[in-house]
Amino acid sequence: MKILELKTVEELLTGYPLLTHLYPNLTCLEYEQQLKEMLPHNYSMLAVYDKDELIGLSGVWIGHKLWCGKYMELDNVIVAEDFRSRGVGAMLFDYAKKLAKKKSCSSIGLDAFTYNHAGHKFFFKEDFVVKGYHFVHVLNQD
Repeated sequence: MKILELKTVEELLTGYPLLTHLYPNLTCLEYEQQLKEMLPHNYSMLAVYDKDELIGLSGVWIGHKLWCGKYMELDNVIVAEDFRSRGVGAMLFDYAKKLAKKKSCSSIGLDAFTYNHAGHKFFFKEDFVVKGYHFVHVLNQD
């Protein structure tokens, strides 16, 4: 297995089929448009491959906040169902931790839906702790 950091729209579009497992209603065109908005704001993606098959992804944001300084945020972490519990997630997180240190980040954060219990278990195993709540106020509900 190998990990690559995807940084261009063309590279990131290769992750679309795997992302549809998280967002089944996301069209490829919508994804491409969002990428064009996200890339100028320190966004990239880590991609895990088994030979030529994409089996794991995580978006990566680098930002700054007053409470923690420079940090890395992992976003939309997903491992293909057939590859779960086979070390892919740990490999992805190990790579992210090394990358965060290389980029002089003070911490790594991520958001997880409250109902994602399997994800929570994995994040705790990777030494993440619950530091607070992420509150959302949706402005454009249909």
